[in-house]
Amino acid sequence: MKIKEIIVVEGKDDTTAIKRAVEADTIETNGSAVNSETIEKVKLAQQTRGVIIFTDPDFPGEKIRKTITEKVPGCKHAFLEKEKAIAKNNRGLGVEHATPEVIREALKNALLMQEEIEELITQGDLIDAGLIGGEGAKERRIKLGKLLKIGYANGKQLHKRLMMFQISRLEFSKALAAILQEEENE
Repeated sequence: MKIKEIIVVEGKDDTTAIKRAVEADTIETNGSAVNSETIEKVKLAQQTRGVIIFTDPDFPGEKIRKTITEKVPGCKHAFLEKEKAIAKNNRGLGVEHATPEVIREALKNALLMQEEIEELITQGDLIDAGLIGGEGAKERRIKLGKLLKIGYANGKQLHKRLMMFQISRLEFSKALAAILQEEENE
């Protein structure tokens, strides 16, 4: 699988893991304090080939993702579930520990998520769906994050995350229906 976009990762081990899974070029941030030189590289990459941000599913990874998203709009996002990014010896978490299959799947999802948003999902939709406030909201958000492959987000961050990953109303509705069906069957 060849990726046209340049993939932003945290370090050398992530680049090695990406290159085991796909044919792609990477930009390494070398830590969560993303410097201006790296931002300029990412801007150029976004203008010429497009960018996929693929950071670890932890606080520093999210910080990098947020920093780059604020300074370089329009980037795509690949996301790993924590369970699929844990080292075999349980002494590490990150892209470098994911299998090539998991990496390919995350990148495929990042490319599919770029479909146009038919109609924006509103904060009211999230409240109506029982995802913000009320009994079971957190559990529903956890399930929604897994189904949509966008990870867990608290009530305040969920809307922002849905917009960031450009989740369509149709994708959102399908995932919500699956969650509600599961609750009904419990």
